[in-house]
Order: sequence, then structure tokens, then C-alpha cells
Amino acid sequence: MKQKISKPKSTLKAVDFFCSGGGMTSGFRKAGVKVIGGIDFDPECEKTYTYNNPDSKFILSDIKKLKFSTLEKELEIKKNDDQMIFIGCSPCQYWSNIKTIKAKSEVSKNLLIDFQKFVEYFKPGYIVIENVPGILNRVDESPLKAFLKFLDKENYLYAKDVINASHYGVPQTRKRFLLIASRVAKTVSLPIADTKTELPTVRKFIGDKKKFKPIPAGHKDLTNFLHTTAKLSEKNIQRLMATPLNGGTRMIYSLDSNIANKCHYNLKNFSDTYSRMYWDKPAPTLTTRFNSISNGRFAHPEQNRGISMREGAILQTFDFDYQFFGKNQNAIAKQIGNAVPPILSKKIAESIIHHV
Repeated sequence: MKQKISKPKSTLKAVDFFCSGGGMTSGFRKAGVKVIGGIDFDPECEKTYTYNNPDSKFILSDIKKLKFSTLEKELEIKKNDDQMIFIGCSPCQYWSNIKTIKAKSEVSKNLLIDFQKFVEYFKPGYIVIENVPGILNRVDESPLKAFLKFLDKENYLYAKDVINASHYGVPQTRKRFLLIASRVAKTVSLPIADTKTELPTVRKFIGDKKKFKPIPAGHKDLTNFLHTTAKLSEKNIQRLMATPLNGGTRMIYSLDSNIANKCHYNLKNFSDTYSRMYWDKPAPTLTTRFNSISNGRFAHPEQNRGISMREGAILQTFDFDYQFFGKNQNAIAKQIGNAVPPILSKKIAESIIHHV
């Protein structure tokens, strides 16, 4: 069963550049915007995107090589369309605060520049940019500074800020840079944050044991529900058994040479790795490696395993019946972790509809 989508409530339509697993597309469609197409260079995304968004055409292409004529032909996009929204949520590892090998993500460093070329050629009525805060915090290094100058030159109004997704219904402390721009609206604003309601928690989203039955590490769900979790070595299971429930960290065994690696002795480095999520707090930001307990606070609050594929998808606010396809768990985790949470993207779309 595919996700329930609202019928278009407006004449707005959108193209989702860097669509990955379709989180932004899902939210925009739920808000009533017609998403006519999604673009991504990763073939692993195609089946996931087209299955869940059958009315949106998937274009498998590297944006650096994509021709304007392809969009004109395949998606029937015209220049200066006041009802068109271009969504650019490019991979953001290079600008992330997470310590990664930057050389590996160098290829995605300036994707905003490539996206700008399409904006400059087609001049859509609206633009949405979502990225990590680093693209703003390091504005003198990033392509954002030039992009903002471009928007000024082309008379686009825009609103921008770093937001926390937990203030928009997402059960994660997921901080993101968000920009909404328009050359046709009289005013533009970001969706209003809810800072008064209690933050959404891990328990509220994945705490129901009837929906998420207890499973061991390495469990493989043969159904479409994908309550599948990664295998763990015996040593890692011992580590989790020693880790206190509900938010416990490796601190408890960091000096036990029988189960701790030498790197575990330094609690300042990657202190959240091998740690459990808290039931009654938002989860940490889900990354493309949320299925690995060695990559963050991604262990289940009380079971001796990492969170499952479906638990990760629900913490990203995908529907229970949203289907994911990939050659292995890592391919699916990448789609889920790269996605913009649909609850957040729906509110972004509603903000644009409000100004229209």
C-alpha cells in the first residue's frame, strides 16, 4: 500500500533536485504541491522514488552533466514559470560538522553552483535550499555567499536561517540551514517553529512494541516493513550489554581493556559512538550510517542492537508504508539518512502555499 497523498491544493508544481529517497517530494505532495520530477545520480534511489511517487518522473543524472533541454523535454519545464518550485537539497557531507574525510566528499562541495545554473536558466517562481548549518557558518568558503548575491541580482526575496527539525515535529535534534526564495511573492518566510510544545521523542515514534517487536542484532525482516537490523560482533554485543539502558554511553566500560578499543579510552573523541538513544528525548541527527552503532548514538534504548531500517525511517517521519529498495542495508540507510524528513518538508511547502 502506497502512502496517502493529498490532491493538489494549488497550481504550484516542483522539481526535486538531489531527490534521494524522496523525503522532500513526499512532504510537498502531502501539502498538495504537484512534484513533477525528481533528479538524482544514484541508481539505488530510482526504485524507491518511483514506487512511492508514481506521478513524479525520476531522472537518473549527475546534475553537473544534466542538460537544460533534458528538463524541458522530459518534464516540460518552461522558463519564468511563476508556479514552479526548484528544490535543491544537495548532499552535504563536505560542509558537515561531523568529522569526515573531506576528500571523499569533495565532489559534492559545490553542487549549489550547479543548481544555480538551472535557477538562472529557468528562473522558477520559488526556490528551496536545505543543507547543513556549515554551509552558512562557513559562508566565506562555501558557494552560499555567491548564491545569495545571485538571488539579490535576480530580484528574489528570500528568508534563511538555521532551524532545528525537532521544533517542526521531527524526533531528532537535526539542525539544518533552510532558505526559501521567491521572485513573485510579496513576502517570504520560513515555517514557524513550535518552541512551546514538548519536543517529539524516540518513545513516541518507535516505542510501541506491538509495531516494533523486540528483535536481536542481525535480524532480517523478510516483509516490506523492513524491521531489519545490522549484525553485531560478539564483542559489540558485550559492549551493549555493559551499556546502561536509555541513553547509556561507553563511559561505563571505557577503561575495560577486555571489551573497549584503545580509542574508547578518550571520551572526548566521538563520545556518542556505541551509545544508546534516550527514550524521552529526540534522537540525534540520523546520518547515512545510522544503522551502525560505531557511527553515533544509534543503539536501541533498551535492546542490544542498533536501530532497524524501519525505526530509522520512522524517526525520519516517513510513513509506515513507505517502501525502500536497495542492494543492501547500507544502500537503504543512505537513502533514509540523506532524506529531508517529510514532516518538515510538508511544512516548508505549506509556508510557500501560504504566501501564494
